[in-house]
Amino acid sequence: MYLTGFADEAGPDLATQIRATRELGWNAIESRSIGGTNIHDLDAADFDTACAMLEAAEVRVSCFGSTIANWGKRIEDPFEITLAEVERAIPRMQRLGTKLVRIMSYARCTGAEQRAEERFRRLRDVTARFVAAGLTPVHENCMNYGGMSWRHSLELVEKVPGLKLVFDTGNPAITRDYSSDRDITQDPLEFFTRVRPHIAHVHIKDAHLEDGREVYRYPGEGGARVPEILQALSDSGYDGGLSIEPHMAAVFHDPEAAKASAAESYDIYIEYGKRLMRLLGGIGVEPRRYDG
Repeated sequence: MYLTGFADEAGPDLATQIRATRELGWNAIESRSIGGTNIHDLDAADFDTACAMLEAAEVRVSCFGSTIANWGKRIEDPFEITLAEVERAIPRMQRLGTKLVRIMSYARCTGAEQRAEERFRRLRDVTARFVAAGLTPVHENCMNYGGMSWRHSLELVEKVPGLKLVFDTGNPAITRDYSSDRDITQDPLEFFTRVRPHIAHVHIKDAHLEDGREVYRYPGEGGARVPEILQALSDSGYDGGLSIEPHMAAVFHDPEAAKASAAESYDIYIEYGKRLMRLLGGIGVEPRRYDG
């Protein structure tokens, strides 16, 4: 396994993201935003600058944390919006040597009707474009159709050839199980176990609900069952990425959430990475360097 992370949670500028990555002894970033703009939406000059900075620092981009079909996009939105993001992402991934791109399956609809067939149709097109370019789209279980339950994630894999999964450990603990008639949250370990054969990437997040409010914790301190999932990954021979996404300093999908200072954000990110490494050391796992 190799270690990486959403380094924009350490700081918005790429110099800070690189500094945090190197301080942890890692050589890869899961790149989401630089200066507040998603990596596939940067203008050409800013992207060129980012590439030069990463090359000079010998830091790689392990995964594109794209906004493609994410929780901020509706299935009713024009499909051209999605396709434009895909077509911008592909050449940038190829330039950086990045093989994985995080995508989603659009925001949940209010009510029972989820327009599932339209989601499948769109994601088949998206996935086919990435696969044809030699790239792998990985779907995250977040506030989207595939994140409604492990059953919904498996349905996506079945309906969309070539699609793999990025499993987020924390999201099930704070998300309703929409496959159940009861108002219950998902079981992170059950979700993981059910989808394990399709996992190509893992996000490390820990959280639980307090009075209906999302509370994020260091790995192993919330309800995400992170230690058990790490052990299961090790036992199964998983050799992909573990990407930290603390959400303790800022929650990207919640503009109303309290935000820490720049110094606090950086320190939280570093401490989060160190605690993950300690958890891995406790089960005898020595992470490797990212080699693409």
